[in-house]
Amino acid sequence: MFNQKRLVFVLVFLIAFSVVAAVFVYEPAWKKVSAFQPWRLGLDLAGGSFLTYEIDLGKVSSGDRDSVVRGLRDVIERRVNLFGVSEPKVYEESIGESERLVVELAGIRDVTQAIREIGETPLLDFREVIEKEDSQGGLGQATTTSPEFLRTELTGRYVKGAQVGFDSVTNQPQINIQFNDEGAKLFEEITGRNIGKPLAIFLDDELLELPIVQGKISGGDAQITGSFTIKEARMLVERFNAGALPAPIVLINQQTIGPDFGAGALRRAVAAGALGTLIVMVFMLAYYRLFGVFASLALLMYIAITLGFFKVLGVTMTLAGIAGFILSIGMAVDANILVFERTKEELRKGLSRTAAIQEGFKRAWTSIRDSNISTMITALVLYYFTSSFVRGFALTLFIGVVASMFSAITITRTWLKIFVKDKQLKTNNQQPFR
Repeated sequence: MFNQKRLVFVLVFLIAFSVVAAVFVYEPAWKKVSAFQPWRLGLDLAGGSFLTYEIDLGKVSSGDRDSVVRGLRDVIERRVNLFGVSEPKVYEESIGESERLVVELAGIRDVTQAIREIGETPLLDFREVIEKEDSQGGLGQATTTSPEFLRTELTGRYVKGAQVGFDSVTNQPQINIQFNDEGAKLFEEITGRNIGKPLAIFLDDELLELPIVQGKISGGDAQITGSFTIKEARMLVERFNAGALPAPIVLINQQTIGPDFGAGALRRAVAAGALGTLIVMVFMLAYYRLFGVFASLALLMYIAITLGFFKVLGVTMTLAGIAGFILSIGMAVDANILVFERTKEELRKGLSRTAAIQEGFKRAWTSIRDSNISTMITALVLYYFTSSFVRGFALTLFIGVVASMFSAITITRTWLKIFVKDKQLKTNNQQPFR
């Protein structure tokens, strides 16, 4: 009796959780609050532009190529974020010996402005800090100071490169910068007149670091110390190298998708998913009857919960992502079918209905586990070794398959344990599924 009450509690909780997830997923039901976590739509659904840039690494040494590419990607990501793009994507592509950066701008309107600003080579420059006095001019008014930045001649073109190093005393990460001969002279002059003062380092007119000059620095080698983590130090080094080493990027391909086309594609994708789910449910009801009802209810709960996770996790939905999710719906149904068919085999052996269901889940679990794990491994490989829309497909498929295992083993099983009783089979030996 206690076990039955616990099962009922679990089922009520799952139903309530599914309803909340469904309301959360369906934005018009709570439009005023939808800004809390709106759906993130990819380029093919929201419209926007797909830009491909080729990186000119002709003047970059082979040892610095990876750092420069990563630094350029980081700079472009920061530039793209300024456009207010809902879910920008910037990633690298290697085609032969050619290095490329692909930029996906979903929902952006002024593509021309984006192309113009993205295409500029990152600019690294050093600026002196001047304290400017501000006062209201009245008697007794306090005088305040505000910093102003004065550009110097020292820019990224005088920097040979930057690397992560470690302080010999504290072993804390630091950034080592090397200047060429001309840059070393400029740096010596600048540091000589700014001892004890901050020296601002800007990348694309954005303040990167503000170290204090400890003394006049000669020889063209400098260190920036601070409370960096290794990850932060590496990121700064990549940004330094992106602005220091000349690596122009050239737009070689541009594709634009209109918002109307994206909205139409979204409607068709949702309609296709709904129709496919309905057909599957009709099949389950026709073939398995009462048990098809439980499987269909579990399927609806699975869809609501999985979509809720997509939204909470901020998954960017694309057509490929929707395809991955629809495929995972088929996996969820497949798990139920395996359980039901195993249960039918146990019924033929003369087991009671509850015992057959228990044994059916037990015997089907290994097949469900192995098939789903192999699919999850495939999804992980696709996610980590591909890019763009394929990664969206892999991500939604992976999450969907994990959720489908929960749906088949927990949700469907709970429905059956509560509503299926042995007394329903006392009259005859007919199969309960046909």
